Amino acid sequence: MSRSPLRPTALVAGLAALGLGLTACGSGQIDAPTSPDTPQVRIVTSTDAWGAVAEAVGGNYAQVESIINSANQDPHGYEATPRDAATVGGAQLVVTNGGGYDAFMTGLVDASGTAVPVVDAVAASGLEGSAEAAEGGEHAHEHAPGEEHAHEGESPEEHAAHADEGAGQEAGHEGHDHGAFNEHVWYSPATVAKVAQQIADRLAEIDPSAAEYFRSNAQTVSGGAAQLTSKATEVGKAHPGARVAVTEPVPDYLLQAAGVQDATPPEFSGAVEEGTDPPAAVVATMLDLFRTQPPVDALIVNSQTQSASTDQVRAAAEQAGVPVIEMSETLPDGTEDYLQWMNANLDQLAGALGR
Repeated sequence: MSRSPLRPTALVAGLAALGLGLTACGSGQIDAPTSPDTPQVRIVTSTDAWGAVAEAVGGNYAQVESIINSANQDPHGYEATPRDAATVGGAQLVVTNGGGYDAFMTGLVDASGTAVPVVDAVAASGLEGSAEAAEGGEHAHEHAPGEEHAHEGESPEEHAAHADEGAGQEAGHEGHDHGAFNEHVWYSPATVAKVAQQIADRLAEIDPSAAEYFRSNAQTVSGGAAQLTSKATEVGKAHPGARVAVTEPVPDYLLQAAGVQDATPPEFSGAVEEGTDPPAAVVATMLDLFRTQPPVDALIVNSQTQSASTDQVRAAAEQAGVPVIEMSETLPDGTEDYLQWMNANLDQLAGALGR
C-alpha cells in the first residue's frame, strides 16, 4: 500500500500516545523540507506493519509501498502477483519480516534480478534462534510468478513462542516448545528498534544527503520502542502472576515484555497458525483454561483468523466471563503508526487484566 510520507510530527504524535515523556528520544529532531531536492527512495515492505516502521524512518525522503496491506490478506499463504513482482522490481530497498513468515518476498526479490538491499527483521532481531530461522526462511520461500520451485519439499520454520530481549527466558513460555522460533517479531519493541536502525543505515547509503535525517528518525522510533517496553513492564508489575490464552502466538513477544504468562497449549496455537484443526484432546486442554478455577485472566484472539476451534474457545471464554481482546498481524483499519498500534494493544491488555 502506498501512503503519504510520514513527517516528524507524526512520530511525536505516536510517542505522545504512549502517555510517556519523550526524553528517551532526545530533543534534536531534524526537520525535512516538504519537497526533498532528491527523489524519494522507493521502499517496498512485505506487510504494512513493517511499512509503518519504514515510513517513520524514511519520512519525507521515502515512498513506502506494502504488499500485504489488508486484514483480509494472510502472509503465510499469500501468492505473489505479477503486479507485486513489478513493485519489488522497482524498489531501492526491501524490508521483509523473514523467518518464513513472508516467504513470497524472497521469490520476488530473486525474480527481480536486481541487487536491491534487503532488511530482514528476523535476522536483525538477535533473538534466540533467529539466525537459524532467518537462514531457513530463505530456503522455504514461495516463488514469484513464473519462477520454478528450486526448493521443492522444503517448509518454513514451525511457529512457537520464544523469548524477547529484555524479558526473562521463561516469562510467558511455560509449556512451550523452545526449539521452534516465533517469527512475529514486530511485536518485539526491541526488534523494531533494531530494524529501524538498519533501515536508516541502508537509506543513508542510498541517499547520503539525508543520512542525518534518517538516523534521527530511527532514534525517535527506538525511543518510542523503549517506552513501549517500559509500559509493558508496568502492565506486568500491576498484575503479577497474570495468565492469558491466545489463539495464535502473534502477541507473545509483547506478553514476554510484560512478564505475562501465555498458558496456551502450544499444540493448539501451532495448529491454528498452520490452518489445521487441533486434536480434540488439545482443544479440551485449551477449554479447561476457562473452566478451571481460577481461569486465565484474558483470551487474546487473532482478529484475522477464525475457525471452528477458535470460535469454540472464544465462546468458552465469554461464557466464563473471561475478557476477550483482539490483536492483529497487520495494522488495524484507521491506524498508520506502529507506536500507536502497540500502545493500543497494551491498553487492551491492561484493561482486560484489570477486570
